[in-house]
Amino acid sequence: MTRALIVTGGSRGIGAATCLLAAKDGWDVAVNYASNAKAAERVVAEISALGRRAIAIKGDISDEEDVIALFDLAEATLGPISGVVNNAGVVAPSIPVAEYSVERMRRVFDINVMGAFLVAREAARRLPKERGGRGGAIVNLSSMAARLGGPGEYVDYAASKGAVDAMTVGLAKELAPSVRVNGVRPGLIDTEIHASGGQPDRAERMSGSVPLGRVGAAEEVAAAIVWLLSDAASYTTGTSIDISGGR
Repeated sequence: MTRALIVTGGSRGIGAATCLLAAKDGWDVAVNYASNAKAAERVVAEISALGRRAIAIKGDISDEEDVIALFDLAEATLGPISGVVNNAGVVAPSIPVAEYSVERMRRVFDINVMGAFLVAREAARRLPKERGGRGGAIVNLSSMAARLGGPGEYVDYAASKGAVDAMTVGLAKELAPSVRVNGVRPGLIDTEIHASGGQPDRAERMSGSVPLGRVGAAEEVAAAIVWLLSDAASYTTGTSIDISGGR
């Protein structure tokens, strides 16, 4: 039986690494992206080279119609979905809370919270066996910022990921037993998200605060995500795994 997976924010960083590793593990993959079509098509080409089916689907996860269209097109192309990686997210420039604009906060929460919930809601409508689905697994991407708070930098981002942590616990209990829901909290990972927040060297600069003494790689986070999607994690739900080097 084929397995079909949706990865939001799948064109770069942790999302792209997850798409490729999942393909190696036998998944067909819908690669969602917001704007970088070329990057998404590169991921699709690499998946195809591995002998799996893939499609790039543009969509803003904070837009309800885009999320519904993402699931519709993924199912029409790849068949019933049994895995969802709720990965897409944003961070804003590093400044204290006192300097936040309403526009900044709305963007962070619209994508990281509302967007994550829209994706989770659509998955909750389609995956459960009680609703005619195949069952399966959802993995939500949180962040160690949810525990550390992001003071002086990204308190809004940290708060948005705290909401994702709470959603993971509640949704896991609500969708059991036919759908497992877990989370992953990456720490300082070498991806483009730091540059999008105005600090391209942030991860390397802060690596001294990591007990393992280095930044992490997107592939190391992807390994945890793909494990949580797999049957090897069949007795794991409602939990989040810290991939943070001990930070």
